[in-house]
Amino acid sequence: MTLFADVVAASKEVADSSSRSRKVAILADLLRRLDVSEVPICVGFLSGVPRQGRVGVGYSTIYGIEVQPAGEPSLTVHDLDRAIDEIEGATGSGSARTRKQLLAELLGRATEPEAEFIRRLFTGELRQGALAGVMVDAVAKAAGVSGEIARRALMLSGDLTRMAEIAMSSGEDGLKNVGFEIFRPIVPMLASTSTSVTEAVSGFELASVEWKLDGIRIQIHRRDAEVRIYTRNLNDITAALPGIVDAVLRVPVAQAVFDGEALWMRDDGPAAFQHTVSQIDSDAPPEGIVTFLFDLLHVDGEDLLDTPLQERSARLEAIAPQLKIPGIFTSDPAEAQRVLDESLREGHEGVVVKDASSTYAAGRRGKAWRKVKPVRTYDLVVLAAEWGHGRRQGWLSNLHLGARDPSSGEFVMVGKCFKGLTDELLQWQTTELLERETGQRGIAVFVRPELVVEIALDGVQSSTRYPGGVALRFARVKRYRPDKNANEADTIDDLRALLPSRP
Repeated sequence: MTLFADVVAASKEVADSSSRSRKVAILADLLRRLDVSEVPICVGFLSGVPRQGRVGVGYSTIYGIEVQPAGEPSLTVHDLDRAIDEIEGATGSGSARTRKQLLAELLGRATEPEAEFIRRLFTGELRQGALAGVMVDAVAKAAGVSGEIARRALMLSGDLTRMAEIAMSSGEDGLKNVGFEIFRPIVPMLASTSTSVTEAVSGFELASVEWKLDGIRIQIHRRDAEVRIYTRNLNDITAALPGIVDAVLRVPVAQAVFDGEALWMRDDGPAAFQHTVSQIDSDAPPEGIVTFLFDLLHVDGEDLLDTPLQERSARLEAIAPQLKIPGIFTSDPAEAQRVLDESLREGHEGVVVKDASSTYAAGRRGKAWRKVKPVRTYDLVVLAAEWGHGRRQGWLSNLHLGARDPSSGEFVMVGKCFKGLTDELLQWQTTELLERETGQRGIAVFVRPELVVEIALDGVQSSTRYPGGVALRFARVKRYRPDKNANEADTIDDLRALLPSRP
């Protein structure tokens, strides 16, 4: 039985190292020493989320428990896993008291370093760089399997802990047997950013140029009369979108998996993202939310992930032309610009330019898909906020913004922003940020790095004030992105790439 102290020690080593290869080596060494039954548990711990998912223990609850730490390590990996099961299972009347008691017992069995790890695990604060990308490479190294095959198995299973267990128990053959399953969503393919359609189109021999909508990314699975709809975070939101269920049931197939967008279309055009979200949250009428599809990943028993985009698009057009997002295939930048202009006239964000020959690389933000928007925006994470004054008295206003450092898993501050905040957003963000408070310094309230906010900016400039070496220029809030996790935020390297080239 592996001591939990060994996991904590590996976590500290990973956090102390800035070398990705060193991180991978540390984790791989630990994985090799584990019993197979311990693998999914430890992978969850080191990736920052226990295998049970978010258990729902608040920051104030777990940090409010004061117990004497144990003098010597005795907790095993399975001990902690069982304790999390018990805490998660405590529901109903008196559950808060029961959970607090269970947490106190758990922390009382832990040494001081173990207790700190447990607190950070429950509150989502483990940012030691052992996130999905690093962990996949570590699993591949420990199991002696191809990293590409491991990543594909993760894509198809949507479950890092399960992929790791298969790799360590059944090797490459086991990973190859992981297939596409209806009603088991996969991590969606993502797009990088281009500054113009000319730049984007010139990178491909032939390109698909499609309207870019400001909606909610959805993945739709259908088998006969059953339909389920998942968000980009793989959450099931079927019950909130009856209109999309009805639309997909009219498609002449027995089973299929679609990639697309849900968007609230008002009489005067498409609604803003936050209004689509609020409409769904308020039990929108079926006719309010419209379905737009842009990819077909599976149809009637045939997986299409390795099929070129141009063929996937043609097959989608054949079975669901009324639901397909407008777009063309072209190698002509002028034609691509025409599609961009059409999209903007219709009230949408821009276009997505895709390599016509590309396969579906789920979960990756590669160069095969490139989004082009007239306004340059980046997804950043709120690290803190300052109490406002004057008209904003009583609200958290000035946001401290961080970009993700992929090498460490930490967030690097890149500037502050108070522009673009409506009264509605100020009220919402004050409530949400206070629920995530970790401490205060003067007028600043520091928070767990969880909320993703889309920031429009004119560029960046070199800065010695911020550790990342860059500062935002003319930043303003465009919207919050509750559909995104913090590990999907843009990176510090994305922002550094905006710095003017030196002669």
